[in-house]
Amino acid sequence: MHTFSTLRRRLALALACWLGLSLPLTPQAHAQAISEYGMKAVLFYRLSQFVYWPSDEKTPTPLILCIVGKNPFGASIAQLNQGVSGIDVRIAPSDPNACHLLFISRSESGNLESWLSRTEGRRIVTVSDIAGFARAGGMIELPLEGERVGIVINRKTAQKKGFEFNAQLLRLARVIEP
Repeated sequence: MHTFSTLRRRLALALACWLGLSLPLTPQAHAQAISEYGMKAVLFYRLSQFVYWPSDEKTPTPLILCIVGKNPFGASIAQLNQGVSGIDVRIAPSDPNACHLLFISRSESGNLESWLSRTEGRRIVTVSDIAGFARAGGMIELPLEGERVGIVINRKTAQKKGFEFNAQLLRLARVIEP
């Protein structure tokens, strides 16, 4: 049986492989080789692979990932999207309702309630690294836990909008019931 930290290390290594990085084998080197927002960019970009869309819908094509507020990912998100078809990344979209996954950056902490209410009744997966995001009604929170990026899922909010998550993601995440 694997421990939670072993699974996290494996996820970090898998994410690094998706990025095409060659990493040293020590855990300390892993933490140095991939920045916090480099790892969060990969998680945000790949989350759609672990989301089951509402039963009356297929996975949207193209999949539109949006980032509102100050883009914390820098060039990482653009590097992930190079040469990939079927995924469209938009920074500060003019219409966030056209998004399928919406990342609300920390710069929008003061507007969090407004962003969540804008997505109410819409089929949008909300993601953020704002502390307490999942408890506030967001779907997926990506907190920094020590030197690692955690995953917190508010499954009740997701289910209200018809979303469910892959069992692999649920095993890696901390699922909360607010």
